[in-house]
Amino acid sequence: MTTFTFANPTDLILEIPHTTHNQAFSNSASRYQAEINQLCLNAVLPWLQADLSTQAQVWPNNAALSSFWELVNGTAITLEASRLILIPSETIDLSEMRVPQEWVDLPSWAGDYYLAVQVEAEEGYVRVWGYCTHAQLKDKGNYDSGDRTYALDATDLNGDISVFAVARELCPQIATRGAILQIPTLPQTQAQNLITRLANSQILTPRLAIPFPLWGGLIEHGGWRQSLYQQRLGLPEQWSVLQWLQSGVSQAAENLGWGRLNLQLSAAGARSVETAENVVAFARQLAIAGQLYDLTITPQGEADEIIWRFELRNATVGAAIPGGFKLRLLTEDLQPFPDNEDIATTAVTQLFVEVALEPGEGIVWEIEPLPESYEQEILKF
Repeated sequence: MTTFTFANPTDLILEIPHTTHNQAFSNSASRYQAEINQLCLNAVLPWLQADLSTQAQVWPNNAALSSFWELVNGTAITLEASRLILIPSETIDLSEMRVPQEWVDLPSWAGDYYLAVQVEAEEGYVRVWGYCTHAQLKDKGNYDSGDRTYALDATDLNGDISVFAVARELCPQIATRGAILQIPTLPQTQAQNLITRLANSQILTPRLAIPFPLWGGLIEHGGWRQSLYQQRLGLPEQWSVLQWLQSGVSQAAENLGWGRLNLQLSAAGARSVETAENVVAFARQLAIAGQLYDLTITPQGEADEIIWRFELRNATVGAAIPGGFKLRLLTEDLQPFPDNEDIATTAVTQLFVEVALEPGEGIVWEIEPLPESYEQEILKF
């Protein structure tokens, strides 16, 4: 057991567990950034789960982490109704905490609390030396337009980490969030042009290469952020359902739970198994409001005029989908279209939406209530 006699008594010192992760990045700077974030997460998350909430988990999900760390420093953790952002650094200068603008000014990324974490990789420990709220960052933080960060002096941080859990428990009504402006929605063509431009891995800091409103509009869309990450790595298209039909589900989609099914559909009026039709479908299981559900995508019709059926069912045979659930399809840039959703006004056995798509068209699926670990993904057809 190592004794850290030099540590401030209010600091929290956590050992870094020995784990390995196989993740890919486009350049050494991103790889280094990811390593520091992974070490920080490995040390801090178990402490959060043991001392604050067994429900503490990575947001949006573990499979998405690489696409964040390729682009931005920091990791988001959900703690029941609040969100915590880990901000790791290897610097020995603890005079301030610097938080990337994305974690402060993007509505879907912003946290309630921010933890300053010094990572001592060679020594095998991290030091959690301060925390603040989003409101404190917006009120007292100094915005640096050069590297697009909010810097908060150590004197303005709450230095006693033991107070953090108590403050959350005793004062849950305290307003943690400051005001955030909405980021304009990007047109699809503009988003694709930006992804093509920023996919050049020689652009080491794509987050600083375009104005923040454009950058924010691009990466706040989970599907576009994943696409940018994959193109920076030079990977082939991961979300083409037509390619899944030909060569199997891609690795990126498998990581999120997508798998291939072989269904036997009875032809109309068929009286025997011989006349049943074998159909390939794709499915993933979702946890929604404490129950498991299956989302399937099934091609119907002839090859030159395929209709795609998106269907949601309770994973328990015979169990229903509760009233109030919604299954919705949107265009790649999140726009609705005619007959794009099915709503359960009462308990039903299934929800489904059928759609005919042009070659290369993208679809984003949504479900209400939101599935656990949900993030937008663009399925290409």
